[in-house]
This record gives sequence, C-alpha cells and structure tokens, in this order.
Amino acid sequence: MIEQKFGPRRCRDTRKPLASQCPDVTFYCCMECGALFPVTGGKESGDREILCCGKKALRLIPKEAEDPGELQVTYQITGGYNDNAVRVSWKYASLKAHPEWIYLKTFTGGYLKYVTSEKRPPVVFALADTDAFAYCDEDPCLECVFRCKRGFTIYVYDRREGLIQVPLDKMNAQWQSGAKSGN
Repeated sequence: MIEQKFGPRRCRDTRKPLASQCPDVTFYCCMECGALFPVTGGKESGDREILCCGKKALRLIPKEAEDPGELQVTYQITGGYNDNAVRVSWKYASLKAHPEWIYLKTFTGGYLKYVTSEKRPPVVFALADTDAFAYCDEDPCLECVFRCKRGFTIYVYDRREGLIQVPLDKMNAQWQSGAKSGN
C-alpha cells in the first residue's frame, strides 16, 4: 500500500467550500497616484466613495474576458492535492505591454500581485488550506466536471484595457477520452 503524503498547504476538508462564503470584491483606483483600493464587505461595496489625493477614486467595472481587446488572459490549475496553485498567463499584441496587477478571488479571500515590466508570464498564486481544496491529484488539472476552483475569479488590470474578469470555470471533456495516457 502506498503511503499518502500530506503537505502543509493541503486541504483536509471533505467537501468543496461554498463560493458564497467570501464576499465579492469591488476595485477603486486613484487616477492621480494609481493607488488601488480593493473593497469587500457586502452589497454596498460598489457604492462606496473612496477619496485619495483630494479626489474621488474611480470604480473599476470589470469586463468579461471574451472581449478583452489586445489582452488575452488564460490560467492553469496545478499541483494536485499537496501543492495547489493557479498559474495566470497573459498575452498582448504588443510585446512590451504588461498588466499592472492581478488579483485572485478565492473561497476565503483573495491574493494580489503587482506585475513589473520585467515579469514574464505566468504569475503563480500558491493556495493553502480551504482554498487548496481538490477532488483529485491530477497535475495539471484535467478541467473535469467537478471544477474544484469554480467560484474563484481572476481580475487583471491594465490602464488601457481596464479591468478584465476571468472566472475559473473551464471544463474540458478531453479527460474522459484517455488523451492524457496517449490512448
């Protein structure tokens, strides 16, 4: 019998967490200094008035990834049970362009990473505890019908393109065909 290894970040929950346990996030940005204000905490989070540099911060309205313009965002779930991570990649028509920041909303909160001009894709968000819930140990994820990370959302911001929203809900029927095993 093979002994199963339990990594320190592994989720030990027996059920997938509810996506609704974490409130939605609304983003505001100061057009003067570029400060970012992610706001959570209820239905009114989109009606806040955030002041910065003596002016009202602009609420960023996310657009769906289907019509991203020159920015294309993709993701991959890796790591199986013990080393769950979400790898976010991007592609622009212009090679010198890059997003300013990427935010991953999870079951229990969110992760924010700023992207420098030297950073090449992907940006990796390591997951732990409840956010690392997985039904299987496939690495990379087979994007099966269970969609373990359904409820997660990636937000990518670029001043030219605006805020792009990408839900983690891909499903691929290829896992049933035996394509991974070469059959």
